[in-house]
Amino acid sequence: MPSLQLAHPLSEPPTRPLSRPRRLLRSVGYAVAFTLPVAAIGYLVRSRWEPILHLDESVIRTATSFTRERPGLFRALVVWEEMLQPRWVYLVGTAVCIVVWRRWGWTGRALWAFVTMMLAWNLALDIKILVARARPVVEDALTHAPGYSFPSGHAANTAAASTTLVILLWPALRRRGRTIAVATAAVVTLVTAADRVLLGVHYPSDVTAGVALGAGLALASYAGWRPTLPQLAAESAAQSAAQPAAQSARK
Repeated sequence: MPSLQLAHPLSEPPTRPLSRPRRLLRSVGYAVAFTLPVAAIGYLVRSRWEPILHLDESVIRTATSFTRERPGLFRALVVWEEMLQPRWVYLVGTAVCIVVWRRWGWTGRALWAFVTMMLAWNLALDIKILVARARPVVEDALTHAPGYSFPSGHAANTAAASTTLVILLWPALRRRGRTIAVATAAVVTLVTAADRVLLGVHYPSDVTAGVALGAGLALASYAGWRPTLPQLAAESAAQSAAQPAAQSARK
């Protein structure tokens, strides 16, 4: 199994960060680009637009029938559902933030990642209450889930955490490591989205909105936070100070 390749963090010359107004403008741009599809889907769901409701119901019936005929797949989906519960996703995410902070001294970057993930968790819950869409009603239901359906919390939180952690670790990864990180994040997010539909606890529109919300929030948050020159200098100094100790430990 290939492992992530670590580079010397911040070994590439950093480009001059954007000014605060330009960072905020870029952040707003990302937020609008990803929020509009979520808002549009939410509006269509709330207004009970027939085409999207018909598509959702049709896919749910087909997906649950497919799962029902395959007990092994059903068991795997239930295990995946539990593994990707938001509490476990963010427990792992918090652990990665702590490792990054302790190993490389990236206090600002680690704090940004942690706050972004907590914001995503709460925002997904708030939107559920706002839209108040009922869960799919499936004949001979495979499993049951509490709460509202739109957006999918599993999909939103997995997308947010995966995107945030890739951004968090990006400066420490070589080219191959970055490719593996992005591919892993995409596969985990897509499998989680499919899991929710195949188990019949979310409509396709729920998971689509969840992925867009989670990934969009992480990108918008980073676009607004992007480290300033003093932060880059502090992170580089912390890494330089830690490098001799790391080399000594390996000897």
